[in-house]
Amino acid sequence: MNFSLEQLQAFVIVYEEQSISKAAIKLNKHRTTVGQVISNLEDQVAVTLFERGARNVTPTHEGSLLYHYAKQALEQVKTFDKVALSLSYGELDSITIAYNSFIPHTALSLIRAQLTSDFPNMRVRLLVRTQQEIRAGIEDESIHFGIVNITNASAMSNLDYVLLGQMPFAPYVNRNSDIAKLDSNEVFTALQSSRQIILKSFLDENMAKKSPCHPIMMLWINCRSPSS
Repeated sequence: MNFSLEQLQAFVIVYEEQSISKAAIKLNKHRTTVGQVISNLEDQVAVTLFERGARNVTPTHEGSLLYHYAKQALEQVKTFDKVALSLSYGELDSITIAYNSFIPHTALSLIRAQLTSDFPNMRVRLLVRTQQEIRAGIEDESIHFGIVNITNASAMSNLDYVLLGQMPFAPYVNRNSDIAKLDSNEVFTALQSSRQIILKSFLDENMAKKSPCHPIMMLWINCRSPSS
């Protein structure tokens, strides 16, 4: 699914204002326009985000869950926008962003779209790299920004960074599997002795033996001395 920044922004503000009319004023748009944006988003995600009342709206359970992800995505774009703006003053005509392969592509798409909109002449290179490769690139200035997990936070302690948020993982098994019949507190132990399919990046980042439900923190690593 591809969501626009307009949709996410409208969803977040309607959620926070609990009113389409108030959100429309804040967005400087007509109430009907904002209502249509929300309806289109609901069609895309195939869930109802709000229960409509006479004057206000009430978020559904699904809406409350998705709000946190939408808010985080907008904050990521906002942070990137500020950093990119500062780079533009330094006459940087291109930037290189490296990221671990398990970073959600939705976040990357939003960043790319915002950069294209605000800095149409800036060239953006997106590279898939391991954490060690990103660190090396930051130090030799071949990479301007890195998006990584901080399972091993000490590895990035001497670099400038911004905390982006959390990314939870969960295991999935066949419904007929013996593991599916276990209590939740027994699942992880059973998984350790079972054959699993995991992302290669888990092995690259030494995460294979960690709990699959462990929330992964992400860092935005700022270049210390960007150069064009």
